[in-house]
Formats: sequence, C-alpha cells, structure tokens
Amino acid sequence: MADHQQKIHPVHEDVEAQHTPSVPLVPRGSSKSDQTAHHYPPFQRTLPVLHSKPPKNKRSCCCKFLCWTISLLLLLIITIAIVLGILYLAFQPKIPKYSVDRMRLIQFNFSADSSLDATFNVTITATNPNKKIGIYYEGGSHISVWYTDTKLCQGSMPKFYQGHQNTTVFNLPLTGQTQDATALATSLQQQQQQTGNVPLDLKVDQPVRIKLGKLKLMKVQFAVRCRLVVDSLTQDNYSINIQNSSCKFRLRL
Repeated sequence: MADHQQKIHPVHEDVEAQHTPSVPLVPRGSSKSDQTAHHYPPFQRTLPVLHSKPPKNKRSCCCKFLCWTISLLLLLIITIAIVLGILYLAFQPKIPKYSVDRMRLIQFNFSADSSLDATFNVTITATNPNKKIGIYYEGGSHISVWYTDTKLCQGSMPKFYQGHQNTTVFNLPLTGQTQDATALATSLQQQQQQTGNVPLDLKVDQPVRIKLGKLKLMKVQFAVRCRLVVDSLTQDNYSINIQNSSCKFRLRL
C-alpha cells in the first residue's frame, strides 16, 4: 500500500491586509462627500490678554497736588512783587520823619502817699517827604513817656490829614500818675547824681491810612520809638534840656 503523504503548504498571509486599519479614517457621522475634503485642525479662538490697570499711587497724587500748590504760590508771589514794583516806581514812597523838639515839665510831684503826678508838654514834628502820597492820621493813637520800665505819662495825637511834602508840629500834653513811686524817686536821684542826665523813651503808636493818588488804602500802624536823654527830672526844673534825641520808624500791618 502506497503511502499517500499529505503535503502541507504554508499559508502566506497578506502583509498589507495585516496593517490595514480596522477603524475607518473618516470620522463618524461624516458623509461620503466629506471623505474627499481636506481636513483642518479644529479652530481655536485666541482671546486678547487684558492687563489690569495698576492701582493709583496716593503718594504720586499728593506730590502732584503739592507741586501745583507751590507753583500757584510762586505765581502769586511774583504777581504781588510786580505790582509792588510798579507802585514803587510810580509813587517813589519815602519814610515819614519824626523828631522830639522840646519837652517842658508842667508837673512832677511826689505826694505823701508815695505816688507821682507827672505832666509833660511835648513838641513833636512830623514830616511827610512824599510828593504823591498823603497820610490820614486816624483816631486811637497812643503816646507815652517811659523811664526804664515805668510809664510816667501818656496822651494821644489828633486826627488830621497830612498832605504831600508837609511838615506838622504838635504841642501835646501828656499826663500820668504812678503809684508807689518810692523806688522810682530813688532811682531817678541816683541816675542824676551818677551820670548827670536821665534817659527817657517816647513811644508813639498811630493808626493811619495811606493815600496813593486818589486811592485810599487800608489802615496800618505807625510805630515810632524815640530815645531821649534829658538833663534832669525834678520839680524844681520845669525847663528840660534835651541833650540827645533819635527816633526810629516802623510800619505795622
């Protein structure tokens, strides 16, 4: 019996078939007509980047406010300086002059109760050297004569208008009373024995208004301080000799 040998032939699998994907390349849900269309990546919307504003710096605001304030003040000062310069050139103001020409002792008596009654008659000359400026002397003035820290007498100046380049002479009575003047009498006696004279201070506080042309300005204060040296202050010597006199003027707003 002949042997029938069965030949086994190997089966060659198709390589291409093995690598054929089982998943269709066309996305699900797409139609056949879309199979030939070009496929683009999905659209992504780009949102603009918003930068938040930095918070306001309070320090910078304060610096700006300070700079504006300083600038306005400088502008105001410059404007005032320009106006004052124009007024100075237009009117050429000069300081009024004052002098104490004579002093007469009317009464200078120490009473039994150690009080002092004093009455002076003082002659004061006021000169306005300005050509375009007038001076209104208002009420409320105060004149006083002092020895060291003790006020001996006081009075006031009359109200009047002093015109351009005018000189006015005043004869002013000044009266006063000092209580407990024992120490004052001793000091005056020692002063006259040691130096042969007596230093006095005459103080004038006078409210005035300045007239520039036809313009009458606000009220200001004239302060005059005169240093006097007289020969003596006694009840036996009524004619006082002024050995030295110097006056200083100051304007107060």
